[in-house]
Amino acid sequence: MSERIRAAVVGFGNVGRFAVEAVLEAPDFELAGIVRRVPERPSGLDPEVPVAQDVLELGRVDVALLCTPTRSVPEQAERYLERGINTVDSYDIHGELVNVRRRLDEVARRHGAVAIISAGWDPGTDSMIRAMLEFMAPRGITYTNFGPGMSMGHSVAAKSVPGVKDALSMTIPAGQGTHRRMVYVELEEGASFEQVRERILEDPYFKYDETRVIQVPRVADLMDVGHGVRMERKGVSGRTHNQLFTFEMRINNPALTSQVMVAAARATMRQSPGAYTMLEVPLIDYLPGEREELLRRLV
Repeated sequence: MSERIRAAVVGFGNVGRFAVEAVLEAPDFELAGIVRRVPERPSGLDPEVPVAQDVLELGRVDVALLCTPTRSVPEQAERYLERGINTVDSYDIHGELVNVRRRLDEVARRHGAVAIISAGWDPGTDSMIRAMLEFMAPRGITYTNFGPGMSMGHSVAAKSVPGVKDALSMTIPAGQGTHRRMVYVELEEGASFEQVRERILEDPYFKYDETRVIQVPRVADLMDVGHGVRMERKGVSGRTHNQLFTFEMRINNPALTSQVMVAAARATMRQSPGAYTMLEVPLIDYLPGEREELLRRLV
């Protein structure tokens, strides 16, 4: 058996906790440890799992799973890539994705490392499915309808607003690819709800969708990490019209995100240096096992 991939999980929030489980369950991975800003051991964690403040304390690390807020990803990824460590993240600001890829590609090539960005389910696996639907029906329209469910990226963005103690952003599908954001906020003592509301509505995460901000006494009472998506395409194959495709799933959001990140971490070991989106990586590279065995089983 070839040497296992040693992965470090950076951050131990919603995604990081599930990422540890996904790494431990992967047959070709070994968990090098967890990197946290404050290297305290989280409750319930196996005492044999190392917890460090710096990845260099963990020995050999082949790939870092960046389970951190989206806006911190580019800077964090650069630091790991500069050390020759591959990175995977779940960056989810669609409009900035190409710029992040370009930024990290330069660093990764210079240091002989690989980054796979936006390795979640949207962007990520949903992007791959949208591409497949489009080559099946090159002319047509695809609608991506999210939810109802918790958006982790939007919730983190709302929680980062000054005066917010905790936040939950729910995505409600309105049909034809449009969405409503229901943002529930628990305020710090003395915070102004109107100021918090204005800051949230101005944030790029929210400003392009219909958004309602609602003050609640305790966000934890509303928390549910379930989510989902329904993608629909109606288009034309050749000259044949009315080709209808539907893809749907209902998921635990952080569990699926972390599982996709582990698959992408595996794929980093099979790419030339540089930064990639999931769409650019051969599908077979995400799977464990020998190529010919996978072909016999899946083709």
